[in-house]
Amino acid sequence: MDQIEEFKKERRKDIEEMSKDEELKKKSLDWMIHADKYKFTYNFSWLGRPVIKYPNDLMMMQELIWEVKPDLIIETGIAHGGSIIFSASMLELIGGGLVAAVDIDIRKHNRMKLEKHRLFKRIVMFEGDCLSEEIILRFQRIAKDRKRVMVFLDSNHTHDHVLKELRLYSQFVTIGSYLILPDTFIEYFPKGYYFDRPWDVGNNPMTALRAFLAENNDFVIDTRADKLMITEAFDGYLKRVK
Repeated sequence: MDQIEEFKKERRKDIEEMSKDEELKKKSLDWMIHADKYKFTYNFSWLGRPVIKYPNDLMMMQELIWEVKPDLIIETGIAHGGSIIFSASMLELIGGGLVAAVDIDIRKHNRMKLEKHRLFKRIVMFEGDCLSEEIILRFQRIAKDRKRVMVFLDSNHTHDHVLKELRLYSQFVTIGSYLILPDTFIEYFPKGYYFDRPWDVGNNPMTALRAFLAENNDFVIDTRADKLMITEAFDGYLKRVK
């Protein structure tokens, strides 16, 4: 075995062992809850735009984008636009591709900043309901003839909404590529934690993910993401295998 393969084998073993460490999992979740007191995920930017992500997830996303080399990334949820700028920057490094994103409300100040960004040449944005027939048809037209498509779902986090998203947007993911579903961690935060939001324990992306996987066997959870420990997407890195 050469040194590179030996390194990879050791890394896989470490990840597998770490994924079994229940004490570390609890410490990681406790840290996430404590850090959320300071809105931890709101405190980062990517190339000038706020990106509401754990840095660990950005690392995982870049690994997968570099591996798959998609020519289209579809995103639901735009907010400040950090995620779509992140995706566009990866496509720029790869040397081609488009980010197509939708949000129910693209605020004027965010739109202005995004349209002036040097990477906006790789982005198209739609304003509207991501579940609407009109928006789905727009994505279908863009996705036609694309060879490698990834999907990131990050809009409304209620069970019913996310399950509908999963059913609608999974059609775009090409075999060997990924559907990434953040905010599954809500299921593991204290009940009532999001007192001012419609989602909670038992009603969130994780519950929708479980329902989706029970009815759709085209996707599997990529356990390589177990290495993150601190993540917004527990079990949320889905690989299309057929």
